[in-house]
Amino acid sequence: MPRVSQDHLDARRRQILDGARTCFARFGYEGATVRRLEEATGLSRGAIFHHFRDKESLFLALAEDEARRMADVVAEQGLVQVMRNLLAAPAGQDHPADWLGTRLEVSRRLRTDPEFRGRWAERSEALTEATRQRLQRQREAGNLRDDVDVKVLTAFLELVLEGLVSHLAMGLPADDLEPVLDLVEESVRRHRRSVEISD
Repeated sequence: MPRVSQDHLDARRRQILDGARTCFARFGYEGATVRRLEEATGLSRGAIFHHFRDKESLFLALAEDEARRMADVVAEQGLVQVMRNLLAAPAGQDHPADWLGTRLEVSRRLRTDPEFRGRWAERSEALTEATRQRLQRQREAGNLRDDVDVKVLTAFLELVLEGLVSHLAMGLPADDLEPVLDLVEESVRRHRRSVEISD
């Protein structure tokens, strides 16, 4: 039997994650049955669980994948840009990609499932660390306010993100939130006082 290439395995894993993302976003964790996962991915349960031990491992890998994508955006553009991306959903689409659905499922499971909370804690640190490092670089460049600890600013931005996710999840209007994000961004920037010189 010919050996399957790593590229093929990676492509198959990506196919499973993409289909599972849609399935979990649409039906939630509990509603994403194996049958629905098969339909969403176009693969058999054997193929799916060849790559992932069980449904929880698949969901955790998906959530980790989303956290990694967010961390990449944070490293380049900051956490506020992640929030702006959430608001920039294409016309006719309630939320960009299916990121929001995955994020909501993560939040729900963190509240209700202690075992999942423990497994997720290790993975969620990557996003926090990316935010902290980005803020530290901004501070060193003189762009970030220096009267508040970077850890506090990180926690502030993460809380705003959670609030935005909840807002969108409730289906509340989002067209007027860009100025709110401008305010959030402005609140962490360093403001240089203009010095008036009198004659």
